[in-house]
Amino acid sequence: MEASRRAVLAGLGAAAVSVTMAGTAVASPRRSAATVLHNGIVYTGVSNCPPAEAIAVGRDGRILAVGTGAELLRRLGRDTEAIDLKGGLVMPGLHDGHIHPIEGGAGLHTPSLDDATLTVPQIISVVTAALNASTGQEPDGWLQIANWNSAGVLPPGTVVHKRDLDALPTRRPIFVGSSDHHNAWVNSRALALAGITKDTPNPPGGTIVRDAAGEPTGLLKDDAVNLVQQVIPPLTFADLVAAATEAYGMLAAAGVTTVMDATANDQHAEVFKALAANGKLSARTHMAYRVEPDKAADPKAILAVLQAFRQRHQGVDRLSAGIAKVFMDGVIEYPAQTAALLEPYLVDGKPSANYGQLYFDQKTISAFVSTLDKAGWQVHAHTIGDRAVRTALNAYEVARLANGDRDNRHTLAHVQLIDPSDIARVARAKVLCCLQLQWAGTNFYSVDALLPYVGAERQGRIYAARTLERAGVRLTGGTDFPVDPFNPWAPVSQAITRAFPDGSPALHPEQGLSRESSLRMHTFGTAFQLHQEHLTGTLEPGKQADLVLTDRDVTRIAPADIHNTKALLTMVGGEIVHQGPAPVPPAIAARNALLATGAPADRRQSHAACGHG
Repeated sequence: MEASRRAVLAGLGAAAVSVTMAGTAVASPRRSAATVLHNGIVYTGVSNCPPAEAIAVGRDGRILAVGTGAELLRRLGRDTEAIDLKGGLVMPGLHDGHIHPIEGGAGLHTPSLDDATLTVPQIISVVTAALNASTGQEPDGWLQIANWNSAGVLPPGTVVHKRDLDALPTRRPIFVGSSDHHNAWVNSRALALAGITKDTPNPPGGTIVRDAAGEPTGLLKDDAVNLVQQVIPPLTFADLVAAATEAYGMLAAAGVTTVMDATANDQHAEVFKALAANGKLSARTHMAYRVEPDKAADPKAILAVLQAFRQRHQGVDRLSAGIAKVFMDGVIEYPAQTAALLEPYLVDGKPSANYGQLYFDQKTISAFVSTLDKAGWQVHAHTIGDRAVRTALNAYEVARLANGDRDNRHTLAHVQLIDPSDIARVARAKVLCCLQLQWAGTNFYSVDALLPYVGAERQGRIYAARTLERAGVRLTGGTDFPVDPFNPWAPVSQAITRAFPDGSPALHPEQGLSRESSLRMHTFGTAFQLHQEHLTGTLEPGKQADLVLTDRDVTRIAPADIHNTKALLTMVGGEIVHQGPAPVPPAIAARNALLATGAPADRRQSHAACGHG
């Protein structure tokens, strides 16, 4: 710890002091701070509170005081480390209320299509480059390709087929996974290894796309993807620990101090415990245990499973459990169209028979939520379509009526489309909305893959952040990484601008939040979601010193420039977990090089579909 402090002082050009300024009394060890950050701007995140100049951190990792430099001089002791901020901004660390850190770390080492809009020949050229780079895996090693833009295959409306992958000069099984994690494109060898034939029924919550003769085409949707994934040799535990270590390094280097793993299980918990044992769990981590519809059908049994999960993994610093995650539906964009809608998808401008897929019926989800709510568990529901939102909201209201207000802070995640009549209900039921507003921008996902299939009226209501806020709904934030390339400052920026940094037009700019609302949403708002607002989310005496020193003043710069923010120092509970500029992870550099050897990206997109199905 001492070495870390001294290293950051050198890196930032600050001076460590062992004796205070001449004429200033030295505080006693019991009153003195472990660290004082001074000569800067301290954005506390407290409403209507002006910025301070300095912050003192106690030896227990909690904030002792926030104020002027002169006021905090009395906190200096003979062994206090003083960090000169040189006018820089310190603020509460970012809180990511919906992320997949282990999958994100592992995905860094997978060949990637970088979510680019590409023709089929361009995609095949990248797959070919990946095959050529791994010839030692012939003939049976799986080739996995990540971040395929399934909605952006050019020309628009192109539907992929296994024959294009089958034509490659290899016997290897090939799995091309979409960025939204709700679609996959595989070759015939992969289908055969998974046992998928003409006679294989669609699994609950999934679709095997078939041709006119009923033969699988190689395109899989939602839980049908799992039929193939479950036969791919899994990563070793050591691989997972390495991946998570890399991901948590990225989190710290970006200024993220708290996360919620949105699809946790026992293996994830063991990985997090291994990181904690090695001093690498650099962010407070809340685990949301994923519950499938068939398990939720027996609420008492699944509650016992959840309680046992929490019992097995309690007692680890910075690690907690108490959240159940459910997928109410899929994604709304073409070609998946598995989000559950109140009105059908359109075909050639006319209503079709497709309303999407609702993975939980009302009776099952209501009984499940009521049982968990009574036992003190929080439910976090993936809800994209307005029918999925309404069904989950109905369940939350049933639980509230049955059990009273138990302050479990049930959450609707994503909320791409919500019926206007349900917004006031969300506020009255004290339900939280965890939004990923880096998707709020004009691009292929929000226009080409959406507008023709839902119409202008519904497309005009997507990601209605400002409307929700005005109705009194508490907003929280998250990245859903690895659905997008990792940048937790992107949603902070685009919650305000509603535009991508490439200069494209804003998406429904009237739904933009104020700068203060966006900053609060991604700090205190998400701390509230995770029941730790008494510990973090603002910089106040008595709270944990979870903070970030940024390379720019995000309270004053142009909102679009917030997207480029970097962390110079990140602290969790008074411990420095990152210092200095963030390096480019080698895996990202290698992945970019592979993409360059294949096909150039016509246009790279930030994702607007979501989940991790």
